[in-house]
Amino acid sequence: MSYSENPYQSPVWGRLAINAEADERADFIRKTYLHLGGAVLAFIALATILMRMPFVPDLVETMIGQRFSWLVVMGLFFGVSLISEKWARSTTSMSTQYAGLALYVVAQAIVCVPLLYLAERFGPPHVILQAGMITAVMFGALTLIVFVTGHDFSYLRTILIIGGLAALGIIVWAVFFRTELGIPFSIAMIGFACAYILYDTSNVMKHYRIGQHVAASLALFASVALLFWYILQLLMQLNRR
Repeated sequence: MSYSENPYQSPVWGRLAINAEADERADFIRKTYLHLGGAVLAFIALATILMRMPFVPDLVETMIGQRFSWLVVMGLFFGVSLISEKWARSTTSMSTQYAGLALYVVAQAIVCVPLLYLAERFGPPHVILQAGMITAVMFGALTLIVFVTGHDFSYLRTILIIGGLAALGIIVWAVFFRTELGIPFSIAMIGFACAYILYDTSNVMKHYRIGQHVAASLALFASVALLFWYILQLLMQLNRR
């Protein structure tokens, strides 16, 4: 999920992408998606390594074995996400920006370990690969919609904030009352992630400033990771029926 709040007003950044020269804007977009691709590949590599570690069963038990342990994990992840975004928006150091992106990728990989572990052990064959392919296709289609239409989806920001708070409330409620969130919730969250991708992609084209490609790639990666999470969860839920 994206935590970006564009446009940023810092004078050290260049012009808004939409107001930049065509070559400058194209270079910014290229850098953004190259960094996004790098983040995705790093996530895949790190998650693969983590899944092969002998301590994974104990880690999964620690993260989800107790009633409120997952809420603690979510709280820690949210805190790390805020730090990562702040670093990625750093105006003083490119190394700090990259550290923010790297920190978020590592945190996302760790958070995904329980779901990946359960999918690998109890899910249908190749379900993780299927979820990844569906995520890629959906992301590509949503990106194409924004680039072809040129529509500004920044108006979704308020809706996404309210939706995110509502989703968080539902998750907390489910933990407290030991209720399993079913297929309708997963479908709703897939729609939520898709809306965030439209919003973030629109920001890349219109509301980020030249030079903010690291922050832009982090926002996109967060939305893609959210989409992947709930697609994988939905596939596993459908398999249990």
